[in-house]
Amino acid sequence: MHIAVRHMFVPLTVGAVAFTGLTVPAQAASHPSAVRAARWQATQLDAKGGIFNDQFNFTDWGLTADTVIALKATGVKPQIAKKSTAYIAAHVRSYNSLDDSGQPGVRFSGPTGKLLYLATATKSNPRNFGGFDLRAESLALMTKSGVNKGRFQDKGTTDYSNSFGQSLNILGLARSGGVPSDAVKFLIKQQCAAGGFRLFPDTAAPTCDQATNPILDPDTTGIAVQSLLTAYKSGNKAAGPAARKGALWLLGQQAADGSFKGSGPTASPNTNSTGLAGQALRAVGQSGLVSKTKARALNAGAAKAGRWVRTLQLTPGNAGKASGDVGAIAYNKAAFTEAQQNGITPAKRDQWRRANPQALLVLAGVALGDIGK
Repeated sequence: MHIAVRHMFVPLTVGAVAFTGLTVPAQAASHPSAVRAARWQATQLDAKGGIFNDQFNFTDWGLTADTVIALKATGVKPQIAKKSTAYIAAHVRSYNSLDDSGQPGVRFSGPTGKLLYLATATKSNPRNFGGFDLRAESLALMTKSGVNKGRFQDKGTTDYSNSFGQSLNILGLARSGGVPSDAVKFLIKQQCAAGGFRLFPDTAAPTCDQATNPILDPDTTGIAVQSLLTAYKSGNKAAGPAARKGALWLLGQQAADGSFKGSGPTASPNTNSTGLAGQALRAVGQSGLVSKTKARALNAGAAKAGRWVRTLQLTPGNAGKASGDVGAIAYNKAAFTEAQQNGITPAKRDQWRRANPQALLVLAGVALGDIGK
């Protein structure tokens, strides 16, 4: 599922880096397929640096941010990434509020978290991103007491906050000076004993195990695992075991062909779920948090996920009528086959733009917590 809507969207320096006793290996180079996918994604930006949705006539700020994250993860088109970052920074309130609609006082926690994370991944100043202190705005959206203590919630409107947005805020805070332990604790409460995370917190059932038949979501688990791993590296010891448990649960959800399914409307094999889950497998597999045997299994799972994603990438040899879009990764097999036969039609282009930046993450060789380092 596209990270701008439901949830997100990941380079280490050469040589080992120590984090609170944790040794992180040198970054692997992005697979050539990731580079080709990122180059295609860059062509989808308009002259201003944004992704413009022609069908509904608006600039999609969340997808624009995902595009920048994909470019930073692969090192592709740095000047374009810089231009798009500046464009987003000039429109912070267009994304995390309803100010443009004449409804002041509304703040959305998920978009705020993504903006904060984007600022850290692009080495921008999170305390002055387009004139806004995103770190302060994130912390202001965190509930300070009660059953939702530590939860990042929407303000001034109906609350649509979820575990994906929680993870984005934790990622951004951990990379910009530290994340409150209450935020990490709240996210861990969304993890069931099996290891997977639910997308939607439930005030009536504060912990995942208290819920009746909770839906454990691979996409949510993929970003939660990486969020917790980043918090662990920044000093939160409780986050490490939860990240490990989540990664091992993900490994158990992987199909024999390497693919992953999401949940709800994405509960069939797709490259969005596979890209994010595979990235999480590799992140934990290379973290030192698991035994050598489990690390090999996690890294093998990540490699298998990457191979499956590449089967749905347009190449000069398989693109058919979509030859003008070589490099793009389809959301699923049906979309890939349709593009071969008819090209990527205007009605379907938005799906490709959304699938591609998250799908390529498993090929980029870098975790969300380390993009831009």
